[in-house]
Amino acid sequence: MNIILIRPHEIDRDRVVLEDHRAEHIVKVLRSDKGDRVNVGILDGKTGFATIEKIDRKRPFQVKLFLNIDQDPPAPPLTDVILALPRPIVFRRIIHQLTSLGVGQVFVINASRVEKSYWEASIVSDNGWREYVITGLEQAVDTRMVPITFHRGFKPFMLETVPELSNRYASMLVAHPGACTSISKIGIHKTRPVLVAIGPEGGWNDFELALMRSQGFVEFTIGARILKVETAAAAIHAQISLMREMS
Repeated sequence: MNIILIRPHEIDRDRVVLEDHRAEHIVKVLRSDKGDRVNVGILDGKTGFATIEKIDRKRPFQVKLFLNIDQDPPAPPLTDVILALPRPIVFRRIIHQLTSLGVGQVFVINASRVEKSYWEASIVSDNGWREYVITGLEQAVDTRMVPITFHRGFKPFMLETVPELSNRYASMLVAHPGACTSISKIGIHKTRPVLVAIGPEGGWNDFELALMRSQGFVEFTIGARILKVETAAAAIHAQISLMREMS
């Protein structure tokens, strides 16, 4: 945890009292004391620092902070992701990783190789994904909650939602191990967003790929090896980020 994130409703006249894992982190990991400063941010708001006014180092931990929040958060990242819903345990890791790396928005969609039971998992049905976004923000020192939307119909998403989104993007890409074009051969715009689709374990089927091509997606590969979804997501993000820096 590299930043302490505060919910707006927790603030009372520029002060906040922490009694949860954040207080424990300040006590046990940072080993802070009264008068010390810690990095803080308002969830979906600005960042800054806080001065410790009171600290109880015995359980239950309690830390009282005086906030000084005056810095804008980082700009929204320029990479958006379409993600075929993976197994819940994998989804948790991917959301944390993508948030840490920096992603503008995530569209979670269905695909033929997505198990129907995944849609009933609490991380989807009860907004359980939010805590993994927050841990990613705490890692990356950011405050912006990543918008994550869920779309159970593949065809409606491609035919109705994608046309409404497409003007936002300099390019729309779909990862596919069988593609002939390396991602290194595809130009990535330096200042405009890119949308990249990452499929399920087992990949996209022929119908899905054809429909995505018809909507303007360009297939690419990052190599001959077939990767797990979470590995592929991190590798693809890293390559896009590097190519954007070099463009």
